[in-house]
Amino acid sequence: MHTQKLLESRKVFIVAAKRTPFGAFGGKLTNVSATQLAVHSSRAAITAAGIQPQHINSVIFGNVAQTSGDAAYLARHVGLKSGVPISAPALTINRLCGSGFQAVINASQEILLDESSVVLCGGTENMSQAPYAVRSIRFENPKLGKGPVFEDTLWQALTDSHINTPMGITAENLADQYGITRQECDEFALQSQKNWANANANKHFASEIEPIEVKLKKPIIVDTDEHPRPDTKIEDLTSLKPVFKENGRVTAGNASGISDGSASLILASGEAVKNLGLKPLARIVSWSYVGVEPSIMGIGPVQAIQNSLNRASLKLSDMDLIEVNEAFASQSVAVAKGLGIDPKILNRSGGAIALGHPLGASGARITTHLVHEMKRTNKKYSVGSACIGGGQGIAIILENSN
Repeated sequence: MHTQKLLESRKVFIVAAKRTPFGAFGGKLTNVSATQLAVHSSRAAITAAGIQPQHINSVIFGNVAQTSGDAAYLARHVGLKSGVPISAPALTINRLCGSGFQAVINASQEILLDESSVVLCGGTENMSQAPYAVRSIRFENPKLGKGPVFEDTLWQALTDSHINTPMGITAENLADQYGITRQECDEFALQSQKNWANANANKHFASEIEPIEVKLKKPIIVDTDEHPRPDTKIEDLTSLKPVFKENGRVTAGNASGISDGSASLILASGEAVKNLGLKPLARIVSWSYVGVEPSIMGIGPVQAIQNSLNRASLKLSDMDLIEVNEAFASQSVAVAKGLGIDPKILNRSGGAIALGHPLGASGARITTHLVHEMKRTNKKYSVGSACIGGGQGIAIILENSN
């Protein structure tokens, strides 16, 4: 049976979704590992679902840069530290910037295949902890007078070595292809900051964020995203120099922020919802992941969204909320043009230019936000999507269960 038919016959629900605030690069969450961030959001999601951890059958988490000391064990440690039974298996996955979405999809697939009834899933990343590496030092002693060569693993992760191209150049390529100006990019970035500022001022994130205590000089409670700059003015953005090419469009102000954070969701089958007395927040309607040309990787959401809509027999006009992860302003504008929509309707509570883009967490963060935003606004359908370094795209459609 095709996946879409399974989704219609065996419904999959999101019964809880919580996230940490997102920390700035080198900011307040720097010393909280990706595993610890995920444990925090996962415990919050379990509590929000009103479920006992022993009812969770599986744990699936996305993580890209593998920066924590226990990264090889990440999903397993998240489950065990969140009270999930020892008998419940765990899987850490990496579809780069789409990993958070992919974790939700993998969880849905387990439920559709009747391998699990309740799954804890999500995505997490601490980019501030990305280390420098010395690759040759284990077997080769440095020669006299020459020190070891340090490799910035974070910069390596943001560069596609297959085409020898930084992600920022792929955004410049899309700007060239779609005739996108620097002004359009800066205006889009400003709108992202304004949208976040408005949503934050009106406490739209209150239901999704689980405040976290961190120890700096003294313990503090972090309850707000740290990366946004709500007082940004257009003059601030236009004054910045292009980063990747002369007269280019990509600047530090109109690209996603390097940041730290986690988001966790509890997915359950219709039968589990009934038997455990759970309250569905949203239903998983459809999804898609696709491959695209690596040099214009940012266009991936266009085909992924279109495929997701086609599989569910829906139209883009049916989507009340549309989220495209803001890897770069030019990339997001290109996606809007590829879909034939006004960029202003995207990411109405702000996107990654404001909040930041912790690689493995963003898809789970977007899904979490859409679940709560559909409930808050009483909207029926939403779609979340992301481009993926290396040339992929991913999207997921949700339906409000309230």
